[in-house]
Amino acid sequence: MLRITEYSLHSQIKNWYSVLGDEVEAKVDDYIVDIIKGDMLIEIQTKNLSAIKKKLVKLLVSHKVRLVYPIAKLKWILYTSSQGEIMRKRRSPKKGNLLDIFNELVYVADLFNQGNFSFEVLFIEEEELRCNDGKGSWRRKGISIKDRKLLEVFNQVLFNNRKDFLKFLPTDLENPFTNRILARKLGISVRDSRRITYSLRKMNILAITNNKKRELFFKIRNNV
Repeated sequence: MLRITEYSLHSQIKNWYSVLGDEVEAKVDDYIVDIIKGDMLIEIQTKNLSAIKKKLVKLLVSHKVRLVYPIAKLKWILYTSSQGEIMRKRRSPKKGNLLDIFNELVYVADLFNQGNFSFEVLFIEEEELRCNDGKGSWRRKGISIKDRKLLEVFNQVLFNNRKDFLKFLPTDLENPFTNRILARKLGISVRDSRRITYSLRKMNILAITNNKKRELFFKIRNNV
């Protein structure tokens, strides 16, 4: 039986990721871990990274842990009847990109200070099954997400340590810089820029140097 928040996507990624010799759904300390690959524990989380943080913190005390997180580069949305019959299918206009990780990374960014934590992004094609049953969130006007399914894995991006996140700071970035400056350089909103700088501060990559007119100034730490 699937976990309440797991969907098919979780188990399908687990099957895709594991190879002969790996241990799947194995008990480590007081937890069930998705995959044991050699001396590394692999945990797959398809959303809401804050929900798994307590588990990760405990496992990182004595183990290497890698968190795997999928981003939909291509998503198909299927609308189903209450009986499960496919009524309509459309392609989502949203295309995931690497900067999307910061929507969730803000909750676990400080774990990179442990030294034995890594983060892997899977760019995927997925299928999302929805049903207008009135049980979904108000944001979706009552439409429920019944399942998420993996169709294909396009590529992987691995962050072995906090230094790998320096790639998000342009080489010609002013130092110190503000969220507005970073947003302009990356072509993103200031809100998204704040998520990046918050995460990098939690990783001890950035430090606040000044606060002028309610605007923070950041610099890259020397010890990164």
